[in-house]
Amino acid sequence: MSLVLDALRVSTITEELTDAELEIFGDLFDIKNLKAGDLIVQPGGKEPDNLYILAHGEIQVKIHSNEGDTAIHVLKPGDLAGIITFVGGAPSQHSAALYSIGESKVLSMTSAQFDTLVCSRPMTAHKIMRGIVRYMHGIVRNMNAKSSELSSYIYRNSGGY
Repeated sequence: MSLVLDALRVSTITEELTDAELEIFGDLFDIKNLKAGDLIVQPGGKEPDNLYILAHGEIQVKIHSNEGDTAIHVLKPGDLAGIITFVGGAPSQHSAALYSIGESKVLSMTSAQFDTLVCSRPMTAHKIMRGIVRYMHGIVRNMNAKSSELSSYIYRNSGGY
């Protein structure tokens, strides 16, 4: 199995794809080899409008504040990054920096490469975009649950704390 196909198979965005569609989609990606501490994306950076899928290793998500950098999440294989600029947002909309933890491999695809898929295989592209929406919805659900838990803790609702 190729690294690209293995990574795509564990990503939630390809759940609806057939094996043939998965191979076509996989051909659009390049592999980036990263060393420990390599920066992938940063707020206000000039990164391209790439979608990144972690294939191997771990990526740390950090936010910057007046008190310094704070790690808020670690991406695992199959997780996505760069979604905002990939779907048309400006690089200024990045809210976190992404750093490789140890050696990592990341799949990288520009939005222009994806546009070729939209034109040539619109139903495959539609399935992938639905997968991206499901992935984002999972992030929002997780954040809502954490917000609710924090609110309960702060206001001592529901007893649990």
